[in-house]
Amino acid sequence: MTNSIEEIEFADVILATGTNTTENHPMIGARVKRAIRQHEAKLIVIDPREIGLVKYADIWLRQKPGTDVAVLNGLMNVIIKENLYARDYVAHRTEGFEALKNVLEKYTPDYVEEISGVPADDLKKAARMYAEADKASILYAMGITQHITGTDNVKSIANLAMLCGNVGIESGGVNPLRGQNNVQGACDMGALPNVLPAYQQVANADARGKFEKAWNVSLSGTPGLTVTEVPDAVLEGKIKALYIMGENPMMSDPHTTHLKKALEKLDLLVCQDIFLNETGELADVILPSACFAEKDGTFTNTERRVQMIRKAVEAPGAARPDWLIISELATKMGYPMNYDSADAVMKEINELTPSYAGITYERIQAEGISWPCPNTDHPGTRYLHKDQFTRGRGLFHAIEYIPPAELPDEEYPFILSTGRVLYHYHTGTMSRRTKGLVERFPESLIEINPEDAQKLGIEEGVSVTVTSRRGTVTAKAEVTDRPPQGTIFMNFHFNEVAVNTLTNPALDPIGKIPEYKVCAVKVEAA
Repeated sequence: MTNSIEEIEFADVILATGTNTTENHPMIGARVKRAIRQHEAKLIVIDPREIGLVKYADIWLRQKPGTDVAVLNGLMNVIIKENLYARDYVAHRTEGFEALKNVLEKYTPDYVEEISGVPADDLKKAARMYAEADKASILYAMGITQHITGTDNVKSIANLAMLCGNVGIESGGVNPLRGQNNVQGACDMGALPNVLPAYQQVANADARGKFEKAWNVSLSGTPGLTVTEVPDAVLEGKIKALYIMGENPMMSDPHTTHLKKALEKLDLLVCQDIFLNETGELADVILPSACFAEKDGTFTNTERRVQMIRKAVEAPGAARPDWLIISELATKMGYPMNYDSADAVMKEINELTPSYAGITYERIQAEGISWPCPNTDHPGTRYLHKDQFTRGRGLFHAIEYIPPAELPDEEYPFILSTGRVLYHYHTGTMSRRTKGLVERFPESLIEINPEDAQKLGIEEGVSVTVTSRRGTVTAKAEVTDRPPQGTIFMNFHFNEVAVNTLTNPALDPIGKIPEYKVCAVKVEAA
């Protein structure tokens, strides 16, 4: 997030797109509701599904799944045509505006309505509402990123925010809501195939040199593979062993039938986790790790805040903290990692990671600090790009709309979109072991629009079969207006209904994220 969570409450306008905030990020959802109820903020929701935030929205743009770029371009077309954009900001803090403006010419409200189904008048109203706000915050989540155009979607959001001068101000910004508690921290620490900690490129010789000196090793300058590229590499014989830590791809990755073939072909599969999950069932070796309450360390949350976690109870059996397992394994493999505590690891982070340099254990005993924090006298950074962008000027990207990889046809006439529900978390490894949550939401359901249900002879609670080009699942129907006609929605928490056997593994060419949100399926009463 460019801005902090608390700032959301004081925005004049909040634009929420591709985020079911009240169910997936309920604490942030509470901030949004407080902004509306107590501070009279306006809310724009862009989502194909009637999510919980819709009842608080001043305007809801219900676009066809996968048409986000067209809608965002349409908003910007109106803002420029009506001269509502931040002219001084664009002139002095950005570049690439003319190229963007030229592309936006054709994305008139009527043209966007043809593509997206969003009424032209509603698009104009939303554009004016966003542009006329002094402080406007954009919230987005995986409904934006999980497309073959995920990178384009994010760039388009950045275009809109910069066009109206909303980056680098309090209660504004571009604010992705992270899907898991420490995914931000994992990325910050280099758990990506192309960067070292603090997003220092592995291809950069100077960056590599710093780490080579500190670790006394030689590092490759060639980026590795993303998670979604690994299965094909395994099947091609390029990868022989895989070490999976805190992840359950047999439930969370697309086209899991294909993934299972890859995992079964490996010479060695090692899984490190707090519970045995569906992926662990295929492993040759299981390394039991400690959960958050059984270890010391830090988590970095969605607003870049680094916070301490403290050991409250002993880990059961042979379970150990992840850092200790990795250290001991590396030592046994011939590279001694001589850390004696999580604090020792943090001290190395302070030395090698510029954005974390001033975030020491001593300073975050009582309260976390948001990076960048370059030294111990620095208070941390509540919002980014205050005076200028990291690259100097913010860069507009001229982006054209591209349709999803797989659209409905005669054989597969419906769109399947996937997501989460309030009562379960990700692949259910933890939440489905919690009695109260299971009682509240005991099984997978298929949300289907009443009009579609009537045509197919499907009633509430009957078993329904959903089939894509990759597989078939069966679950009970929930007849509801939440999805639009022609679209069904399913969650991926239940291994009994392994929804990701259906989803399309088509990838965004840059981010390499799969298109979970648009998949062509047929629906039948079982």
